[in-house]
Amino acid sequence: MATTADAGVLEVATLNVRAGQAAAFEAAFAQAQRLIAAVPGYRGHELQRCIEHDQQYVLLVRWDSLEAHTVGFRQSPDYQQWRALLHHFYDPFPTVLHYHAVAGCGTM
Repeated sequence: MATTADAGVLEVATLNVRAGQAAAFEAAFAQAQRLIAAVPGYRGHELQRCIEHDQQYVLLVRWDSLEAHTVGFRQSPDYQQWRALLHHFYDPFPTVLHYHAVAGCGTM
């Protein structure tokens, strides 16, 4: 079981995809995911599609630190490719927040 100290940071992005663009978004994401996977400090990710609102997704990315995402990825050339592949699908632009584990609460 991971401890709070080594749990890292969880990025949570709520993605609202333009109507009629879900299939194209998912295909583009399948290409784009290799870009984040190559960043130092990346631990893993998953993309989930909402059952109640089928144009909404949540992207969960685990990082070693906040800086691995905000500096290591967002300031890299790979982020420009990520933007080109994905950002035109969003309306409105995603809300992205970062979380850390609460000691004694959970088993992840």
